[in-house]
Amino acid sequence: MLSLPNILTLSRIFAVPILLFLLWPGVVEGSHQPKPIDYALAFGLYCLMGITDYFDGYVARSRGIVSRLGAFLDPIADKIMIAAVILLLVFTRDISGYHVIAALMILLREIIVSGLREFLATLQVSMPVTQLAKWKTTFQLLAFGALILAGALPAMEWVKIVGLASLWGAAVLTLITGWDYLRVGLKHMD
Repeated sequence: MLSLPNILTLSRIFAVPILLFLLWPGVVEGSHQPKPIDYALAFGLYCLMGITDYFDGYVARSRGIVSRLGAFLDPIADKIMIAAVILLLVFTRDISGYHVIAALMILLREIIVSGLREFLATLQVSMPVTQLAKWKTTFQLLAFGALILAGALPAMEWVKIVGLASLWGAAVLTLITGWDYLRVGLKHMD
């Protein structure tokens, strides 16, 4: 039950509170904004979390140890990580203004697709991840990583610009893939 892929997935879930602690304003040294070193540590942890996201699936498939627990935990770990990072980056104002709309689009799509998958599972209808959804995830991971890194490198404004551009790219792909999934789901609703 606790195979290497499942341990990697669980490590991602357990890393989320550490990530939040690093980026939580006022926790470290009583500041109102995390310090560049806090962002740098958070970026390193975020990268490690992204690597475990890749390797848990890779190891499970390559070794033929795909489990029900892993199939259950992996999407939950992804959603927890994405939701926590979105909420915190909005809270710290690393995502602000109209860019919050893109972040909310991503968060709402994650919730809607999760509910849709749960509903379709009761009908024994699977909804496989599309290639476009994988690109959406790549843009998301790049966006949030760049936005965290921008806090560690405040003099390098281009890092934040890359993060915000990737955020909007992820938001556009979110709308497209969300609609695709919803269209499939609507065929099974009365």
